[in-house]
Amino acid sequence: MDKIIRATAGDGNIKMAVITARDTVQRAREIHGCSPTAAAALGRTLCGASLLGESMKEENATLTIRINGGGPIGSVVAVSDSSGYVRGYVENPGVQLPLRSDGKLDVGGAVGRDGMLTVSRDLGLREPYIGSTELVSGEIAEDLTAYLLESEQVPSACALGVLVDTDRSIKAAGGFIVQLMPGAPEEMIDRLEENIFLMDQLTTVLSEDGTDALFQQVLKGFDYHLVGEAEVGYRCCCSRQRVEEALSCIDDRELLEMIGEAKPIQVNCQFCDADYRFTPEDLKALLERKRNLEKN
Repeated sequence: MDKIIRATAGDGNIKMAVITARDTVQRAREIHGCSPTAAAALGRTLCGASLLGESMKEENATLTIRINGGGPIGSVVAVSDSSGYVRGYVENPGVQLPLRSDGKLDVGGAVGRDGMLTVSRDLGLREPYIGSTELVSGEIAEDLTAYLLESEQVPSACALGVLVDTDRSIKAAGGFIVQLMPGAPEEMIDRLEENIFLMDQLTTVLSEDGTDALFQQVLKGFDYHLVGEAEVGYRCCCSRQRVEEALSCIDDRELLEMIGEAKPIQVNCQFCDADYRFTPEDLKALLERKRNLEKN
């Protein structure tokens, strides 16, 4: 079961959230047919969105991370609800670059560094809150850390990782975000930075040791307390009704042209790859309902 676990430490001066998301990222890889590099880029973004989304207090809120660094992979998008359930896609899922000199997947090269990371929080108000920062590395975690500091003024450390097996299945996926509360002592900050610098590779800890080891390594020297746990996963909220609502926003003239072609149309969900088929008769009925609503 994929989940987010939250903890506090240092007399409440430190908050840490850990996500394990192997099944979530595996599902995304299968839906989109991702190469290992694309799976890593999308998986890291999904994990980051889930961590931030699950921390929102508004019940029907959504959070969207959009990354476009000018690299061959194109845009990477992940959307989370306030329970941490996510969906997402990568524009060019087949992109695969040679491994870096250290043997790791070249996510930064695929994403690119000439662009922006944008986070949009829809809290059900008239306008969503949108913040953006320039990409630091295209490696996702470093970019999200920079966003949290620059756009939301929250000193944070973020680590995200996806381990792809030789058969392209996802062996491990997850990460963490550690945040410092205002007024945290300087020595506390120094200790945290040292712990994170000395910790084992993230995906190794996730695949071999589990979340307990992650808390122990990052919060070494601190008394910490687990304060919550939530199940998360890959979930798309598309439906035929939602697609009909989108089609009803199309201008009447365009709908009439589609009907006049006398051919069914196919609408594909970019998040889960579901197809919705509408015959000319379906479109006629939709247009009639739309006009009746406008009259009333």
